[in-house]
Amino acid sequence: MRLRPFRVWLWSFCISTALCSGVSAADFGRVMQMAGELAGRPHKPAPASAPEELRKLTFQQHQSIRMKPERALWHRANTQFEVRMVHMGMAFDRPVLVNEVSSDGVRRIEFDPQAFDYASLKLGPLNSAEVGFAGLRVLFPLHGKERKDEVLVFLGASYFRSLAAGLRLGLAARGLAVDTGEASGEEFPRFVEFWIHRPAPGDQHLVIHALLDSRRVTGAYRFVLRPGAPTRMEVTARLFLREKVAKLGIAPFTSMYLHGENQPPAVGSARPEVHDSDGLSIQTSSGEWLWRPLLNPRRLLITSFALTDPLGYGLMQRDRAFRSYEDLDARFDLKPSAWVVPKGKWGAGRIELVQIPSPDETNDNIVAYWIPATQPPPRKPFDIEYELLWGQPANLPAPQVRVTQTRRLPSPPADRKDKNAERTILLAIDFEPLDPERVPLELNPNWVVSSNDNGEIVERTLRRHEATGGWRATVRIRQQDEKRAVELRGQLNAGALALSEVWSYVVPPE
Repeated sequence: MRLRPFRVWLWSFCISTALCSGVSAADFGRVMQMAGELAGRPHKPAPASAPEELRKLTFQQHQSIRMKPERALWHRANTQFEVRMVHMGMAFDRPVLVNEVSSDGVRRIEFDPQAFDYASLKLGPLNSAEVGFAGLRVLFPLHGKERKDEVLVFLGASYFRSLAAGLRLGLAARGLAVDTGEASGEEFPRFVEFWIHRPAPGDQHLVIHALLDSRRVTGAYRFVLRPGAPTRMEVTARLFLREKVAKLGIAPFTSMYLHGENQPPAVGSARPEVHDSDGLSIQTSSGEWLWRPLLNPRRLLITSFALTDPLGYGLMQRDRAFRSYEDLDARFDLKPSAWVVPKGKWGAGRIELVQIPSPDETNDNIVAYWIPATQPPPRKPFDIEYELLWGQPANLPAPQVRVTQTRRLPSPPADRKDKNAERTILLAIDFEPLDPERVPLELNPNWVVSSNDNGEIVERTLRRHEATGGWRATVRIRQQDEKRAVELRGQLNAGALALSEVWSYVVPPE
């Protein structure tokens, strides 16, 4: 069946959703108005318009299609930023609209197949009426004027990735997460249109507005990107619900965890660890820090932390040693950590962590987000504001004494003859100060660790870690019911004062 011409579809779609007025949306107030108007109409999703030969492309083939540098937005302009569009292909088969906002007004960026280099791909003639953009890439000279790096990529639903100086792209953020992990299935809102504001000469920031749409949610987003170390992104959003959802996930991150130090590979592997992030870090309103190491569970595992007015949270890649990964291609040691800094008071709610079983590293199986305790009524505006930080852990907020690794250890030889000992789980946790020279050698903290009612603590130890200037704690537990999770909470205390962040660990059900 012949695909409906893209421009004909666009005109009818604009009439039904008011998107056509978007070509004049030069300010954020207009985008918010569009999102509100859209919420009052029935959802009409954009149909998949990519030809079959584009939908059948492999990941490598799609990656090989690149916009020609000379056709990039602002390539010859007096600005440090450039924007290159992403071609439709694979699962990215629905078009997004892209506009440039300048002193001359708002200009729609039209798709032109001549603007792309298709490498060695043998594709038939592409009809510009049927093919459009799947997303966009923002370039900026992070490492000197000689070349420009992809500092921000919008591609797929409301996903976007960013990086900081010295790092590579890794985990993703999203505009919104709806019903993640629910039995009813997850809803994926899409950024359907972008307005990119042309920066002035010398500007070190870039402003992008975006319109979000899905069956039950619409939204207007304002992003202010400031590349560096760390890279900062200010996010202002106004959301509208068409109808209530089970879970409204604000400021979500999506990452990958296959195996690591606390969960070694089941069979021999040349790569000891494979993950884009190794833990969830949270700072509460009282200033307490929590650290939850990530897992690749056998079954879907959803846990949460009830909080009021959190100060921040993020998915972190704390292990920066290449030898922990031994991967010359993926370079997991150079993956960024990402942190959310809420603006204003977010009120009561919870940070939820969803961990999904994954057989390989091609799946982003980790999701973390904030869920407000109270949802807005349908078609009433819900405003949220926060800042995203992307970078190395050293450039992001962190506790003074943090967990650097959690290892699941085999029982010592002397214990293996004891059948009761064989049924226990031994964990070793390393705590390390940010500045070892400020930690007195004579400091002798207490290792305080507790478990829920499904875990019996059999043994615990603490000793000084001479190599790091920190401490190594161990805890041995017995899981009472293997069909239920064991939840552990441990911390180093100096007298009555908390010395370290809280180590919060889950032994999942078998």
